[in-house]
Amino acid sequence: MEALLVSTGVVALAEIGDKTQLLALLLAARFRKPIPIVLGILVATLANHGLAGALGAWITTWFTPDTLRWILGISFIAMAAWIMVPDKIDEETKTEAARFGVFITTVVLFFLVEIGDKTQIATVALAAQYPDLLLVVLGTTLGMMLANAPVVFFGDRIATRIPIRWVHATAALIFVVLGVVTLMSGDRLGL
Repeated sequence: MEALLVSTGVVALAEIGDKTQLLALLLAARFRKPIPIVLGILVATLANHGLAGALGAWITTWFTPDTLRWILGISFIAMAAWIMVPDKIDEETKTEAARFGVFITTVVLFFLVEIGDKTQIATVALAAQYPDLLLVVLGTTLGMMLANAPVVFFGDRIATRIPIRWVHATAALIFVVLGVVTLMSGDRLGL
């Protein structure tokens, strides 16, 4: 259960102000069809984070537990620094979006924009840390949905009231804590 809760919380906080959240806002403003957008985000996130989680689980077979502990600890601390860098949505992501319909456009764009994103990298690291891949992927997907569905439904009304710097600082602090705990815990995490 810890894997689900940590994954949900970390990704939900990390996603606020992220480029995929900006994409969700853009899609909501452009299409004004929240249900297919939210479903598209769900499908894209499950696919993307499923692959990222599988990579994270596979990585655990390549390294000794001590080496993996150091890689994960440093990765979590690096994620803390990366979260503090604001994201922007690329202009090319905005173009050609309406050609395939709202759902398919959302799935494709969200999947592609999420590649190499903070939350995808966090999913890899979390899947390497926690042995239950399914709970990690469900947690990171739930975190993405918690951060993005309200944006799709309520858009600008929410965005203007959330102190993004505070949320990013909180997410960064959580990643630092995860990193330090990972580095200090050794075999107690089952690594």
